[in-house]
Amino acid sequence: MTNSIGASVVLLAYYGILAILAAYGVHRMVLVALYIRFRRQVAVEPPAPEEWPRVTVQLPLYNEMYVARRLIDAVCTLDYPPDRLEIQVLDDSTDETRDIVAAAVERQRALGHRIRHLHRTDRSGFKAGALAAGLEVADGDLVAVFDADFLPTPEFLRRTVPHFADPGVGMVQARWDHLNRSFSLLTRIQAIFLDGHFVIEHTARNRSGCFFNFNGTAGVWRRRAIADGGGWQHDTLTEDLDLSYRSQMSGWRFVYLPDLLVPAELPVEINGFKSQQYRWAKGSIQTGRKLLSRLLSAPLPPRVKAEAVVHLTNNFCYPLMVLLALLVFPAMVLRRGSSWEALLLIDLPMFMAATSSVLIFYIASQVAGGRGWRRTLGDLPALMGLGIGLSVSNSAAVLTGLKDRGGTFVRTPKFSIVERGDADRPRRYRAGRSMTFAIELAFALYFTVVFVYAAVDGMWASLPFLYLFLQGFWYIVLLSLAERWRQPSAVETPWPASGDG
Repeated sequence: MTNSIGASVVLLAYYGILAILAAYGVHRMVLVALYIRFRRQVAVEPPAPEEWPRVTVQLPLYNEMYVARRLIDAVCTLDYPPDRLEIQVLDDSTDETRDIVAAAVERQRALGHRIRHLHRTDRSGFKAGALAAGLEVADGDLVAVFDADFLPTPEFLRRTVPHFADPGVGMVQARWDHLNRSFSLLTRIQAIFLDGHFVIEHTARNRSGCFFNFNGTAGVWRRRAIADGGGWQHDTLTEDLDLSYRSQMSGWRFVYLPDLLVPAELPVEINGFKSQQYRWAKGSIQTGRKLLSRLLSAPLPPRVKAEAVVHLTNNFCYPLMVLLALLVFPAMVLRRGSSWEALLLIDLPMFMAATSSVLIFYIASQVAGGRGWRRTLGDLPALMGLGIGLSVSNSAAVLTGLKDRGGTFVRTPKFSIVERGDADRPRRYRAGRSMTFAIELAFALYFTVVFVYAAVDGMWASLPFLYLFLQGFWYIVLLSLAERWRQPSAVETPWPASGDG
């Protein structure tokens, strides 16, 4: 009797988790359908204003010695009336970056640019604090923000600013492009992940009238929309997502320009990428904790609320995936001998909804982005693997996001590595080693044993599902090991501890 109850609990939990993951998978298909429906609904490009508004460009930096000068030089090529443009370099650096920035700013000032170097020594509030401090002394009615790894093209302000002729527009977001997409398999997969977000999600949400978010960079804010939303706050690690929702709940509308591309450098090291994903996952959960009750009680259409709930809770899929990984073998053993009809009617639809939806979503993003589906097929196994491999680290982020406010903003190291020939460039920075590596290795070994057991025992129907986990955990483990074998860098950014991100 006890064994029967235990078996029922395991199977109920297994199918319940798989059903929730399948539901999130169906939502991805809804986003693809919305994208297809609205893809031809292009934002009308307004005419140039008779008088261009004042714009402040903010460049938040922290220890970016390899890319700081590149960013400053790129921003100083913006095609905008010079008497209406102010540039602030918000520098919280504690290393040579401060001197590099000072020299670059002085050189550009001598060329006639209105550019200021604002250096803080306490880094209070991290990026949100730097943006707020700069805003206090800014003279622009509009505020553009670029992170250190971005390279805005000269026409950026000429393309974005005219949209603010509409008094209801509070923010205009451009699409991220990728300087080093083809550098490695890791950067190719990151690019596909981000393309899904920027090509499919942003377009679908914005064109269908739902909330979407400023992405922390490559966008322009109306200063009043920042103030009406409550300003930059640092009680979450995603100050951009937080302010986006607060501003839109205050009545401001956002505009997304998918055809305006701003290239940026992708992380080339797995621990840097994991640290970035940790920060984003934790911050989105913190933002959901902070705003969901307020959003659900706001006078908004039900579809807007429903989409916001899914958007802000999507990272719960990671701990669910970890739980599924723990349950898959016991469930597999308990279902031994199940009829093929049961597998086809129950297991297969859930499996397809939870996994195939991911593949369709990202293939659609590549087709929509003009890259085609054929060149994407070869990267899909690694894409699925990396998504599963991140589940342990991002689960830790979700759990800390549920209990903590704020945390340490651990920036992602950038090295100005764009082409393969740059691979041997000295790297002064490095993200700290992941605290979840041991758990990821344990899962990799566990699924090796389980996969072999299932193959020997003839559980053929379970092998494709098991292989996803096997490949995913070994992929993240091998990337981490390869990085550990590299010569240690001179400066290591600590991996987020409990309560940090």
